[in-house]
Formats: sequence, C-alpha cells, structure tokens
Amino acid sequence: MRHALRTLPPAAALLLALAGPPAWSQEEPARPPITIEEIVVEPARPAADTLCRLKVRLKNHGEQIGSQLGFDVTINGQELIVYRNQLFMYPLEPGAESELPLYNFWSTETSRPMPADGKLKLEISLREARWFDISTDEEGVEVWQPIGPAEGLPAKRSLVVEMEK
Repeated sequence: MRHALRTLPPAAALLLALAGPPAWSQEEPARPPITIEEIVVEPARPAADTLCRLKVRLKNHGEQIGSQLGFDVTINGQELIVYRNQLFMYPLEPGAESELPLYNFWSTETSRPMPADGKLKLEISLREARWFDISTDEEGVEVWQPIGPAEGLPAKRSLVVEMEK
C-alpha cells in the first residue's frame, strides 16, 4: 500500500502530460494561410448616397500561388449578395502582400439607410481560396493548374468607417 502511494504522483503526472494541455489553457488559433491585412474604403469619410471603393490588402503566408478567392462582405450586418457566387482569379504570390479591388458599394441604399450612429461597420471574410501552379507553355500561353484548397480559412477582418453627417 505504501509503495502504491509513492508511485501514484509520478504516474498521475505522466498521465497529465500525455493528456495534453488543460482545457482552460488558451491556445492561440492557427493563422490562416492567406490573411486580410487591411480593408481600404475610399473616400475615408463617405456621406450618405456616396459610391465607395472597396479594396483589401492580402498576405499569402503559403509557399504556392493563391487564387480563386471567395469573399463574404457585410455592412452593418447586412450581407452584400454579389459576393455569394463570385470568385476572384487574382494571383497572390507566395510570401507577398497584394492589394485586391473588390466591388464598389453605396454608403446608403434603400435597404440600408444612414446608420443612426453614423458608422459603417464592414466585415470581410475570405471564405475560400485555392493553391495554383501558374506557368507558361511552349506557345507562350499562361497555364493555371489547381493544386488544392487553401486549408485553414476563413480569414476575417473588420473596419468601422465614420460617415460625414
């Protein structure tokens, strides 16, 4: 009996070590392979009924060219439907940052009036992307060969834009 008590603490420690980190530990989630570094809205302070240009700056952390980018965009919680069935075939070089223009939007619309707090809250999510090998064949034609999906998405970023009153 005395021998069993002496070996219990090391055995318990071994079991705890093999079980992994405790449930209360805060492990940082893995970084997506392509991240949204910045959202750009022009003009920076739009008034009501203003056509706004929307761009994102993306960083490809992968080792292959990323493309076939699918986004979700919401403004003040309202989804912009145009992104549901659109993919952007813009090549993102490995290890590089690229600026990608998205669709322009109106600061206010019939279905999205001027917000009471005077703020446009944008959320952009890169929901999908694929890796590609892009080469040029002997006739000088660019050939895009899909490699596979970019796992670990979505990547999200938010921006609050103050509006002119």
